[in-house]
Amino acid sequence: MSMRKIVGLLMVASLALMALPANAQLKFGIKGGLNISSVHFNSDMLKADNVTGFQVGPMIETTLPLVGVGIDAAVLYSQKGLEATSVGGVKTSMKTDYIDVPVNLKWKFGLPIVKAYLAAGPYIGFRVGGDKFWDIPGSVVDQVKAKTFSAGLNFGAGVELISHLQVGFSYGLGLTDNYALESKSLSSSLTGVVDMVESGKNRGWSITAAILF
Repeated sequence: MSMRKIVGLLMVASLALMALPANAQLKFGIKGGLNISSVHFNSDMLKADNVTGFQVGPMIETTLPLVGVGIDAAVLYSQKGLEATSVGGVKTSMKTDYIDVPVNLKWKFGLPIVKAYLAAGPYIGFRVGGDKFWDIPGSVVDQVKAKTFSAGLNFGAGVELISHLQVGFSYGLGLTDNYALESKSLSSSLTGVVDMVESGKNRGWSITAAILF
């Protein structure tokens, strides 16, 4: 899926949020949680393990009464990345900070006091922190480069208690190339030309809690 299609999905979801009927229930809240993320590369040049991070930020949710269908959106400071191991067994944690903007279609069902929910939708993200380059000593990859923009899809589920507390988990499927692997030989170091470039996409699970008002 191209970046234009992802941004288009996000815009459609945002327009749907604004187009919901006036009787839709509107809530604001704070969301936070734990990220367990890694990077999926399109080759076996670098073995990427999971690394833990966090996410936190404000959210908004609107739901149609009785039907239980609605949309939520958030602006999250989110930390993702990977852990790589060099030939000598030295582990290097590479973390990148993003401002993520997810917009999800959400369906709630169950009793008024305890409800379950399913959610899915697109997200976009912008790198705002963390080193842009990482060197991995003893690896076939000399350097990992973090890119500025990210986008993908979220799929999640959870429970809502007394209409104000939500606890859930989600899977983030990155669809854009977020990292580049660069390998340089002696000849390329002299010429300044990179021998090999591979790309990687963010993937990972999140465990979250949100308080709604």
